[in-house]
Amino acid sequence: MGSTKDKITGMANEAAGNVKQGAGKAVGNEKLQAEGKAQEIKGEGQQAVGKAKAAVKDGAKAASDYANKKL
Repeated sequence: MGSTKDKITGMANEAAGNVKQGAGKAVGNEKLQAEGKAQEIKGEGQQAVGKAKAAVKDGAKAASDYANKKL
């Protein structure tokens, strides 16, 4: 996946996880709360992967730009 897609998917998973947690709390369902927390954490991880990919891409572009200026 690309960095943007990872970030978007991560945000969606995080949001869905928060909704599940809230629904689980509202109805007293601990299993649903736990599933929501797991999905939220998964989303946070996906966002981190997306940010890391973007940082690597930006670093590579900066290095390439620098090298091209030196030539």
